[in-house]
Amino acid sequence: MPHYLCHDHPDLLDFEASVVDARPGAVLLSRSALHPGGGGQVCDTATLTHAHGVARIVGISVEGWRCWHLLDAPLELAGDVQVSIDAARRATLAQLHTTTHILNALVYQAFDGALVTGAQINADGIARMDFDLPEAPNDALRALEAPLNDVIRRGLEVRTYHLPLREAEATPGLIRSRSVAPPPTPDGTVRIVEIGDLDRQACGGTHLSNTAQSRPVRITKVENKGRSNRRVRIELT
Repeated sequence: MPHYLCHDHPDLLDFEASVVDARPGAVLLSRSALHPGGGGQVCDTATLTHAHGVARIVGISVEGWRCWHLLDAPLELAGDVQVSIDAARRATLAQLHTTTHILNALVYQAFDGALVTGAQINADGIARMDFDLPEAPNDALRALEAPLNDVIRRGLEVRTYHLPLREAEATPGLIRSRSVAPPPTPDGTVRIVEIGDLDRQACGGTHLSNTAQSRPVRITKVENKGRSNRRVRIELT
């Protein structure tokens, strides 16, 4: 995973770039502040203004280290462009991703280091997390809604930094997923997201800078998915 511009400059929502490669319906830009998605989070979308009009960036295809920006029409563009990221979509995804980390931390603490088995973070304000919890009562997971919202209200600082991959792998609790982890950057580091004194884990998603920036959430459903999997669904209110 490269060092994404959206990680280093999360408030950069409008920027200029040039088309360095193109094919019908897709462009490769000289720089991009869009998050390409991954780890269960959907990608950013944006408006792209070019010499002949306006197009929508509706998806991103990651091919090696290259991020192709997929357009809503089969255009083949060239030259300089202006990009405006959908700020409301980005804000929703950042709120949900930070909130899922809080939920993850509460589950990890309450259920003896239970690992994540899957996640989905959507632009409609709804997310789900799956946990390896064969013995956990569903009511105990539903009861986490109150402490989750308490953390949001407390206004904990959210900060990010990078650690060498070997150090991250050797530190208990930094890599929480049973199946996937953020891939390392070309210089062999992984990005760490830290929420106050509550949580610290590897993650490549977009996040808030303070938990109080999130709307409250509801735990809408807890489901059994297989013998050991518990799925917790949340939504922003």
